[in-house]
Amino acid sequence: MDLFDASAAPSNAAPLAERSRPRTLAEFVGQEHLLGDGKPLRILIDGDQVPSMVLWGPPGSGKTTLARIIARQTRSEFFQLNAVSSGVKDVREVLDRAEHNRKYARRRTILFIDEIHRFNKAQQDALLHSVEEGLITLIGATTENPSFEVIPPLLSRCRVYVLQPLAEGQLRHILGNVLAADPVLREHGVTVRDTEVLLQLAGGDARTMLNGLETAVRLCASGTAAPLVVGRKEFEEAFQRATVRYDDGGEEHYNIISAFIKSMRGSDPDAAVYWLARMVEGGEDPKFIARRMVILASEDIGNADPYALTLATSAFTAVDYVGMPEARLILAQTATYLASCPKSNASYMALEQALADVRKITDAPVPLHLRNAPTGLMAHLGYGSEYKYAHQFDGNFVEQQYLPDRLRDKVYYRPTDNGRERDIRARLKSWWKSRSR
Repeated sequence: MDLFDASAAPSNAAPLAERSRPRTLAEFVGQEHLLGDGKPLRILIDGDQVPSMVLWGPPGSGKTTLARIIARQTRSEFFQLNAVSSGVKDVREVLDRAEHNRKYARRRTILFIDEIHRFNKAQQDALLHSVEEGLITLIGATTENPSFEVIPPLLSRCRVYVLQPLAEGQLRHILGNVLAADPVLREHGVTVRDTEVLLQLAGGDARTMLNGLETAVRLCASGTAAPLVVGRKEFEEAFQRATVRYDDGGEEHYNIISAFIKSMRGSDPDAAVYWLARMVEGGEDPKFIARRMVILASEDIGNADPYALTLATSAFTAVDYVGMPEARLILAQTATYLASCPKSNASYMALEQALADVRKITDAPVPLHLRNAPTGLMAHLGYGSEYKYAHQFDGNFVEQQYLPDRLRDKVYYRPTDNGRERDIRARLKSWWKSRSR
């Protein structure tokens, strides 16, 4: 159990990420959707009405920092437990202290549980009563979807706030603040070159960025007098990997996603997984990749393998549930399957041709026999009177006109001979003997 003194500043011996941790909301960077002026969590903090909550977000997005700021601003006693190393006994000790605070000090107690998704059911059950009666204000931090990792009774007593990965501009802002304010970096006269390399390796994680910077400075400082200049070489040594050329949001971003899609459309799983690896290593949003595969499954595979859309949609959901780095396995499985599927764009082409006709013929009336007749007048006018109910005929099919009169012989959907569409093509030809497909 770690009792954190919210008023104490870390010493210069502490890691850079710790000693540069923001201490007020004014210093906190990111999560404007929660902490900006007039935003929900900011209102609650400023009004000293902080509820129990779960902060769900990726590593380095500010969950621990925010919890400590809340404790400091609300003048609460702050306890931090790590779910990996703490047990029910540790929870009980905090609850005893909270009871003392309430009775004798009239002081709020905040219990921050890092990686709360790793608490088992018994550990989470031990918190229920105390959270419900307000003995403690619980702040849980998790990188996993709390809907699956936190027991429903506890989750229902907490508000869930979703934190986003830090954007490049926000990381730049943090980096600039640290270089200007940190006494150790200023003592060494540290200057950063190739900032974009550091930001790319950080992948939206402020802690990773600062840890990497600190390691790079140490590597550079060995046998070198101040001032120190750190850049690509030191960053790649610090992170033990080279940077991949990938401009998230720039031309290279669009070039690589284009190559990825075209490789799957062209039925080359090896190329598809290579471009996928480029995006994963470059820090691309995995949900962006999954979303594009959902589109491809319908546009380029369609009914040649209807399961492709099911798999792609499941992959998107799974990526959202699991998160990186494990989500890369789901992306790879889906990309290689889609690339290996039979292909058809017949559904896509059918829609495009139908849209073209809709735009040219904007007022084609619905045939009388297809119209609904909810009133006696409509029935008297013949609405639906000649409609043939397919299930009353052999094979549950009857040939009748379904398109408007001006388009009655139009054929939009032309199934290919690829995959499952071969069966669809044969079935439609056997039904619609009056038209050529």
